[in-house]
Amino acid sequence: MRSESRCVATLLLRSFRQHPRLFFHVPAAYKHMIVSWTDSVIRGGDRGDRGRGRGRGRGRGRKDEEEKWVPCTKLGRLVQQGKIKSLEQIYLFSMPVKEYQIVENFLGSALKDEVMKIMPVQKQTRAGQRTRFKAFVVVGDHAGHVGLGVKCAKEVATAIRGAIIQAKMTCIPVRRGYWGNNIGQPHTVPTKVTGKCGSVTVRLIPAPRGAGIVAARVPKKVLQMAGIDDCYTASRGSTKTLGNFVKVLHVLSNIPEHEF
Repeated sequence: MRSESRCVATLLLRSFRQHPRLFFHVPAAYKHMIVSWTDSVIRGGDRGDRGRGRGRGRGRGRKDEEEKWVPCTKLGRLVQQGKIKSLEQIYLFSMPVKEYQIVENFLGSALKDEVMKIMPVQKQTRAGQRTRFKAFVVVGDHAGHVGLGVKCAKEVATAIRGAIIQAKMTCIPVRRGYWGNNIGQPHTVPTKVTGKCGSVTVRLIPAPRGAGIVAARVPKKVLQMAGIDDCYTASRGSTKTLGNFVKVLHVLSNIPEHEF
């Protein structure tokens, strides 16, 4: 049974490596399940909760030790001790976040992630071509925080995990505002704002309540994760270059600080 599971996992990883576009047709709910299962089987898992299966006592208690966070920066220690109460205190002083557990400590289960794209990249060597996978992942809590992570690795699962960690560390606050009267909760961007990456230029325009997000698939997902409900967008340039197009979240961080 173990050998059959290993064969299935190896075939899945090989097919994703040779044809990365197949990964897009997998529903989002099953992507993480497939990645974690194939990774555990290849590493010798799929054996229940008994560790590696070599003896009765091996592996007991390791899960708690691995999950326990030991901060390695001063900011992390202050967060763990409860002296910093919110992410906004960190953003106020522009302190660099070097540990993704800091963001997890404040946002926790509210933080959702979405794999935007997985693309193969190649490097020419004397032995031939070395193929690796580049993953673009967006994380957000749908309430004013969003982050983008880009990671390149030999395996798809490793690239996705690394991109999620990087996205959490680059999580930024998003300023939201109103269109018209200040009634209810903020629902759109407070002013027109423009951002640029490469040849791609994106402009965000405030929209009335109920208009929705009028945008392409990529910026629409980023704006939804940021917690913006209504927004008009206009884009120029080579928007098919998703790596530059998804960096529209840098537009969100450039929104002015004055009140409307």
